[in-house]
Order: sequence, then C-alpha cells, then structure tokens
Amino acid sequence: MKEGDVVLAVLPQVDQKAKSRPVIVLRAMPLRRDVPVCGISSQLQQKIEEFDEVISPADFDFKGSGLLLASLIRLGFLAVLPRRSIAGSIGSISQERHQRLLKALAQYLLTGTVD
Repeated sequence: MKEGDVVLAVLPQVDQKAKSRPVIVLRAMPLRRDVPVCGISSQLQQKIEEFDEVISPADFDFKGSGLLLASLIRLGFLAVLPRRSIAGSIGSISQERHQRLLKALAQYLLTGTVD
C-alpha cells in the first residue's frame, strides 16, 4: 500500500454500522504507521467546489483507480486508520491528482479557506 492508492477500509457510517468503503491513502504516518485517508462517494452532488474532486471515466487515471463509476473524492471526509482496518488496494490515482488533493487540504488546514 502506498500514497495515492485507492483501498477498501472498514469505516463507521452515520447509522453506526461499519461498512467497507473505498478511500484514498493520503500519507503514511511516522512511527505508528497509521494511515490518513479521505473518503470516496458516488454522491457527486455533495461536492464542495475547489475542495473536493470528481474522478470520472473520462479522466486518464480513472481506469487505474479501480472505481466502477464517477466518484467524489471527499477531502472533508477524513479518517486516520490503523493498517489492519484496510482490506487491500483496488487501484490508485495519478500522482498529479494526489498532489492536488494534498495541496487543497493543506491550504484549508493552514488558512481555513478553499481556493
């Protein structure tokens, strides 16, 4: 598993049930090796402009992502997971997309605003 991978992880849902969901590995944390991830959703209408990002079949890195349909990469849906809660990789996003996501998240954390 590496940064930018699309993996399946067990996440708690609003209804308190745990469900295996696709997430993107943002970074590996030092020492403990926990994994910060952001969620992926098929609910495109939840997009926050200039923050979240849609990945669709027309994108050059969609096929390699392992996703089945256009999806929303939700930077506002963050979790830090132990490696044991990650079932495995289904694909990966491009390095360029990964860097855009990190930049957007860092800007928000530093300034409290989206670009």
